[in-house]
Formats: sequence, C-alpha cells, structure tokens
Amino acid sequence: MSDWRAAQGEIDAFLAARCGDPFALMGPHSLPRRAGEGRGGGGATLVVRAFIPHAEHLDVLTDDGTRHPLQRRHDAGFFEGLIPGALPLSYRLAPRNAGGAWILDDPYRFGPSLGPLDDHLLVEGTHRRLHERLGAHAVTHEGTDGVRFAVWAPNAARVSLVAGFNDWDVRRHPMRKRLDSGLWEIFIPGIGAGQPYKFAILSRDGEEQPLKADPYGLAAELRPSTASVVVQEAAQPWADARWLSQRQSRQAPDAPVSIYEVHAMSWRRHPDGRMYDWDELADSLIPYAADLGFTHLELMPVMEHPLDASWGYQPIGMFAPTARLGDARGLMRFVDAAHRAGIGVLLDWVPAHFPRDAHGLIRFDGQPLYEHADPRRGSHREWGTAVFDYGRREVAAFLNASALHWIERFHVDGLRVDAVSSMVWLDHGRQPGDWAPNPDGTTTNNEAIAFLRGVNDLVAEEHPGAAMIAEEATSWPGVTRATRDDGLGFRFKWNMGWMNDTLRYVALDPIHRRFHHNLITFGITYAFSENFVLPLSHDEVVHGKGSLLGRLPKGRSVDDWERFATLRAYYGFMWGHPGKKLIFMGDEIAQWREWSEERELDWWLLAFGPHQGVQGLVRDLNALYRGQPALHRLDASWDGFRWIDADDAENSTFAWLRFGAAEDPPVAVLSNFTPIPRTRRIGLPRAGVWREVLNTDAAAYGGSGMGNLGRIVAEAVPEGGFPASAEVLLPPLATLWLVAENDEKPGEAEDAT
Repeated sequence: MSDWRAAQGEIDAFLAARCGDPFALMGPHSLPRRAGEGRGGGGATLVVRAFIPHAEHLDVLTDDGTRHPLQRRHDAGFFEGLIPGALPLSYRLAPRNAGGAWILDDPYRFGPSLGPLDDHLLVEGTHRRLHERLGAHAVTHEGTDGVRFAVWAPNAARVSLVAGFNDWDVRRHPMRKRLDSGLWEIFIPGIGAGQPYKFAILSRDGEEQPLKADPYGLAAELRPSTASVVVQEAAQPWADARWLSQRQSRQAPDAPVSIYEVHAMSWRRHPDGRMYDWDELADSLIPYAADLGFTHLELMPVMEHPLDASWGYQPIGMFAPTARLGDARGLMRFVDAAHRAGIGVLLDWVPAHFPRDAHGLIRFDGQPLYEHADPRRGSHREWGTAVFDYGRREVAAFLNASALHWIERFHVDGLRVDAVSSMVWLDHGRQPGDWAPNPDGTTTNNEAIAFLRGVNDLVAEEHPGAAMIAEEATSWPGVTRATRDDGLGFRFKWNMGWMNDTLRYVALDPIHRRFHHNLITFGITYAFSENFVLPLSHDEVVHGKGSLLGRLPKGRSVDDWERFATLRAYYGFMWGHPGKKLIFMGDEIAQWREWSEERELDWWLLAFGPHQGVQGLVRDLNALYRGQPALHRLDASWDGFRWIDADDAENSTFAWLRFGAAEDPPVAVLSNFTPIPRTRRIGLPRAGVWREVLNTDAAAYGGSGMGNLGRIVAEAVPEGGFPASAEVLLPPLATLWLVAENDEKPGEAEDAT
C-alpha cells in the first residue's frame, strides 16, 4: 500500500497552521483498499498521525499494552505510521526525547461531541441551552474525562485552541469545523479546571486575528490578563429553596420592593485597597442590607470587563463573573446567603453594546459577527463601543443564553437591562450621520425590539418568578406591558422622568421651589402607565454631579442642617410615592463626596449624628414601607392614589393618600419643602385617629423634633372633597406619614357628612 502517507503539502499546511480540516488528516484513519489488494503493511489497517513538538520518537500505545512506533515525518514533531486495528480505536500516545518520556491522549482519536441538533438550533436561533453546549465544559466523552471546547466562528478558515497546556501553540489543537453551522469544537482529554485558554482564528482572508477570549467562557483571568479559564462545574449545595418558592410573590407589582444598588468592587475595601471577595461581601454586605430593611440587592455588572472605570458596563465575558471578586462559586455562595437572609439579588445586564478590546467579540472571526455589519447600526460612537446585531439569530441566541445562564446557574432573581433606550431607538444618543432610519423613515430598531420581547418571554417561560427590569429613559409605550399586547414584556421600568424632575426640584433654593411646583406633581400624571421603579442610581452621583447631599442648595441662605433635612424629606417623599424604591450605596449615609470606583464609601461619616440620622431614617422607611400595604399594594393603579392637595405651590407643600386593599389602612403622605413650619387643615377619607408613623424631622434623625405628638384626630368636617379633616403641623423641610387607625366606627365619617 503506497498511498497512506500524507502529502508533503498537507504536512506543510498543518505545520503552518493553515489546515482547515485537521480531523481529516490527524488521528486514526482507515485505509482505503483497492480491488484485489491484500492487507499489506504487515496486517496494518489504520494510519495514525500526530503532532508532538519536542518529541524525537513517538509510539502508539494501545489498550493491550502494545507499542507501535510511528515515523517522524518532520523535525517539528509530525509523526505518522501504520498500526493494526479498526475504528474506533482506543489508544494513547507515548512520546520521548533525550529529556525523558511521557504519556498523553490524542484529541484526534475522538469523534464529535456536539450533534446535528446543536447545529440546527443555533442557526435557527432557538437553542435554549447554548450556554451548556458552547464554551468550555468538563465532560466524559467516549468514556474519557476531559473538556469540550466549542466556539461559533462561521467566517473562519481555521480555529485553534491555544492554552497553557499546549504552550499557546496554534499548531497543536486546530479544531473540527461543523460545516452546517460555523461551530468549531474539540475535546481535550485529561485536563481539568484552572486551565487558561483562548481561540486563535485565521480569517477566511488568511489573516491571523488577535487571540480571542471565549464568548461563552465561564471564567476569566484577573485583569490585565485576558484569557478565559476552564472551571469546575460541580453542583452548588444551594439552601435557598424556600426563597425561590416565594420569589414570584416577592417581586410582583403589588409587593414591597426596596433595592440597594451596589458596586461590589468599591462598597468596602481592605485597608491596603484590596477589594472584598464574595465571601467577605456575604459576611458584611448582606447583614448590612438586611439590617436596613432592603428587600433586594442590585449589583452593577459583575460580568468580566477589562476596565475598572467602566464599572462593568463594557463587558467582555457575558457568562463569566469578574475575577476581581473571586470565582463563580463565591458568587453562588453570596446569592445563596442573600436568599437565606430574605434578600433578592438582581444583576445589571448589558446587551446594548460591547467594548472593542481586541480579545473580545469585535470582528470575532475577521468579519463583523456579533456586531451589526453596518457601522451606523453596529457602533455607538459616543461610548466607543460596538452594538450587537440583534437581527442575527445566532447573536440573539447568544444573548438569550446569557440571560438564562445568570438566572439558572447563579439563582439570581432578575436582570436590570441597561440602556434599553439605545436599543429600541436607532438615533438615541447618536449624531447625524452616525445612524440611518428604516426604509420607511421610522427610527425604531425593530430587530432590537424583537430581541427584547423574545428574551423577556423566554425568561418568563423558563423562570416565571424572575424579574426583568428596563432602564428606559424615553416615553416608549408599554415597556412593562405583555408582549402579547404589543409591549416589551418587562416586569418593571426605571422611572427616569420622576428621578430627573424631583432631583431638579430639591436642588433648587427653597425660595424658588414655588415656581417649579410641577416638577413634583407632573410625575403622578404618568405614574401608573408602567410598573415603575423610582431610581436614585449610581448615575446620579458621578460625572461631576456630586452626591445627593452635595448637590442640594448651597450658599448663605441654606446651611448644612437644611441640606440634611431636605434629603430626609426627599426620602420620605420618595418612599411614600407610587413606585418601587432604589437608592445607590452611600445615599443611605448621606455621603458628601461623589462616588468613585477607586475607593470604598466614606464609612467614617457614621461617626457623626446627621449621617447616623439619615441611615436610621432609611431603616425606618423600609420597615414602614414593608409593613403598610397601602404603600405598595396598588403601586401601578390609580386606585392606590389620591391627591389631598397638589396645588399649594406658594408654600411648596404636597399631600396625598395611598390606598391598598379594602382592609388596609390608608396612609396620608405630607411633604413640606420649605424651612418654614406650617399648620394646615387637610382633608381625609375618614374621621378618627391617624398615627404619625413617620416624621423625617424627628430628633432621632437629626431634625428639630417638631411634629404632632405622634397622632392627629380627624373630625367629621369636610375639606377638599373629603368627608373628614384635621389640623396638621408640617415641620420644616420634612415629610410626615399618617396612618389611619382601624378602631373608628364603620361609616362614621360618611354619616357625619
């Protein structure tokens, strides 16, 4: 038999890392027989080829212990030879040189580890388990333990796995291309967790691309290193079954939801500046949030990202927790501990764009792949980032898999989707020439809209208790409406208009607030159009805006006492307003300095009474908010709200009622945003005792201690369209909450009219 040897051109192409079909050349292959030809070659029926750099000799070691020497065809370490046997053949390779001998498995003796269904579902865009099939996963394949690597690169002429275990040699492990889908795969036997790796991609134009991290990688090296890392995927011993069984009701639109937004890398730091890891955060952050009564933690992106200053909003690893805080198991333990403490965990998730770092998704296989090919849709010049091609089914499936991955593997309770406005509008944040309208002249990004509806429906179907939350800054209609009713399908939407208007209002000198009364009242006109979250997020305390306390009025007319009082009144107003609550870390201690990711919060401020007072107020607000159903049960309905007085612009006071179910006592919320105490007669829906359950001017919070001695008594005297009324003292720069006692006689107020 004379044609079993590889042609020299094939060997040269392989050694030049230009072999597009390595499994057709390497490993074991049956020899074709010619008519009338016997079993020449000494009974050999297979040819085996292998590439082992530094080997001077190479034997094939079969399971019966027999060694079959191969011929060294090239000094670089290319071997081939004939051996007896038939496919499939189990064997190992036994190389040796002057320095010694070693044994290893041959990846090229194994068949494919992905199947045709993976190809079909990927191309169709309906594969729901891509995060389990692509990337690096420890598996047992054909009876051997190892790791399966798989990556999507349809425009590549060759993809090689390069890693620490193969000396980052692009020639060692070129991958098998699954021709129907653009998937490439290889099974590497005998390796385990902790191995750093990347993909070396040759474009179809013959250009070597920068080494790429794994888009589906489950872990990454600590920056500035950029490789993906093989992880051990052993099951986490979760103890949060009770929480998960209650999650649906705890995150419903009628539930009390109070969110503490955290940048995990800077909430606390060690004295030497080191970040806390997940276990240290579990021991400190979770008890802290529980003590203050928050129902949820929202973590700014913890997906792997190259630049600390991006705060995670330019992610590289859509499946990998950042190595800055430890490993994936640490994040799992953190979530588990939060759930056992009765606290939900939300993650910021960024499908709007991705950075252009060379090791990331940009021009992944030498062509636009994850990004839209049209730069007017595939880039965001203001952010210097690339934009996903939402209309490409494989890209949508990638993002869908990422969403499911965090909810399933890490038990997180929902995803806050960043920058939705930039997704649904083609022109959002873009200058003329940087975008193009649809052929019909419209400016909606219909492909992104379809993606958002799809991922929200997918999460709702697979994990109905999980909450998808939109950061959407425009008046897009129906963000939280069901997709079947032409909505986007989110559970909640950040109320950016409320945030902007009310912060503008409290930043005004009190003497000017009467001219801007509508900044407070306007929000109610649309408060029930969506399921809203009221967000005082990290975006409000960065980029020169100052902290919430620091942006309040300054000058000779406003002193520090008034600034603290204004902040407390604002918080009381916010917690009494329709909508779920969110504040950023540091807001609860009235931090003076603007937040920076480079340092921890100014915890030393808690040595001072005014800061202790604000923290104590937040604790009490959360307790009362959770304990009074009227403050949350009808958050998204006009039935849960009625103005008492929206028109007192001259005195900058506001008064309204919150209602729950019929059996829930109503709550009256009264705010005075001037430093002048005021006595008002206010209308109320019933006569009798109303307890003053909250007074942000209480001495315990650092206030003046003015108030109503804990209660007011409403008389059956009509006022402002209500059947009862009472005289109420409104302390300076303060918010009061009055809760109706349930001991009055039914119908008493109505009969008195």
